[in-house]
Amino acid sequence: MGMKRRLGRAAWLMLLIHLLFSPLLHAGTPQAGPEIEGVIAEPAPLTVINRTVLVFRATLLGETPKVRAQRAKKVIEETLQETNDLEVRVDPILRSYLVLLGGRRAFIVTPLDAAADNITTGEAAEQAAENLRLVVEETRQARSLRFLLTAIGYSAAATLVFFMLVKAAGYCRRKLLGLLPKLMGKHSERLKVGHTQLFDLQNLYYLIDRSLWLLYWLVVLLFCYQWLGFVLSQFPYTRSWGESLNIHLMALLNYLISGILRAMPGLAVALSIFFIARGISAFSKRVLRRMARPGTLKWLTAETLQPTMRLTSLAIWLFALVMAYPYLPGSGTDAFKGLSVLLGLMISLGATSVIGQGAAGLILTYTRTLRAGEFVRVGDHEGTVTEVGMFTTTIRTGLGEVLTLPNSMITGSVTKNYSRIVQGPGYVVDTVVTIGYDTPWRQVEAMLLEAARRTDGVLQTPTPQVFQTALSDFYPEYRLVAQAIPSEPRPRAQLLSLLHANIQDVFNEYGVQIMSPHYLGDPEQPKWVPKEQWHAAPSKPENTG
Repeated sequence: MGMKRRLGRAAWLMLLIHLLFSPLLHAGTPQAGPEIEGVIAEPAPLTVINRTVLVFRATLLGETPKVRAQRAKKVIEETLQETNDLEVRVDPILRSYLVLLGGRRAFIVTPLDAAADNITTGEAAEQAAENLRLVVEETRQARSLRFLLTAIGYSAAATLVFFMLVKAAGYCRRKLLGLLPKLMGKHSERLKVGHTQLFDLQNLYYLIDRSLWLLYWLVVLLFCYQWLGFVLSQFPYTRSWGESLNIHLMALLNYLISGILRAMPGLAVALSIFFIARGISAFSKRVLRRMARPGTLKWLTAETLQPTMRLTSLAIWLFALVMAYPYLPGSGTDAFKGLSVLLGLMISLGATSVIGQGAAGLILTYTRTLRAGEFVRVGDHEGTVTEVGMFTTTIRTGLGEVLTLPNSMITGSVTKNYSRIVQGPGYVVDTVVTIGYDTPWRQVEAMLLEAARRTDGVLQTPTPQVFQTALSDFYPEYRLVAQAIPSEPRPRAQLLSLLHANIQDVFNEYGVQIMSPHYLGDPEQPKWVPKEQWHAAPSKPENTG
């Protein structure tokens, strides 16, 4: 033992002489500085009893970091085997530091070893010495039977507490599931919008059950994590693992809590913007309702009030969203920005026709070209307008068909409104006949007016009128224009059919031939139907009683 100590002291003295006189021997060479401080190489950690004491990064005196770590580990393990009561101290030597364990050199800390941690060489040496003292203490504890028995007792108690907490979590979950049907039945009325149930109670129960199941396992995993970290921390050999588990958990909690705290000011600003926008939107609706009163604004009527309020609210909320966007959590991340760009690209590519239809709907609304209840003709389609929407307009024809027309089609074609020029409620009906020049035009007008009087649903006030719209080569063209009432249970198609039937009857009564569609020459006999042949088989006589 005395010989080993003398050899160790001699080696330590030779190292000290080398470090002291190597600058003088190499004074004329540029490698003198790096030779003392070492040269950067591949890092190698010094790990003793699963605890990292120091990470070597410099090649010193020809020894790479890996060799330095192996040699230091061997010296520390040999020294720890000799005795448990060892002193760890730090001695400066030039710009480096010696870490001594029980009088023996454990390792040297150079400036390059501490450079990566952005601390001074002395601080790195003191930190490494503290880690080495912890290794010495844990070695002493590992050799103490009393300490190990105490650790086992604490671990057993922690295991018992762990199982009790898991049982308590399961009991709370079962208790909540038992109370859930009663609570759902008691508060089911609050889950309604009007008279419609917002959620199916069975599906809602399943959703809450799955949520409680997920929460239960999250709690169990947290308990298991804590139990494992506590048990590993009780034994010297696994204490570093337990500490690392606790450090990771605390780092995660710190990350979550700090993220929440950092997001709270932004959320407060976003919520403030939300409530301000809500108040401004409600105030604008009240102002628009007052301005929509008759005699205030000509363009703001009962028909344009609702779309105007919606557009105003949309503009307010879009402005509020733009203002609140920078304050939303995660708005500055690349993922959030990428999602925003993707949504904007999708809207710009797919919303061209939608924006065109919406603009056409606004044009129809504010020009009041169409209104619900009016009878119109758009292109080849005619019927009663049932709804003027933002993108489409719905028309119900006289045959019972429902047509959905794009608003851009309506604005791009000629629209004939039969209801706008009438006096009071109702709509205009018209029809055209062509009669030869040998029939007096006064007689034709009188017969057309007689047919209008016989037609149920055609109003006599205002009086139906007959216009001569053309003098063709073979016959003049007569147009009968009258007003019908929508309260009659007859759609326009039935009304026109009845009007055409009465026109034929009247002309047949007076023996006048209808020249439509073409006139080629006068026949030997006039083309009209005597009254006695009006009900030829298989037609049935009308009930005149």
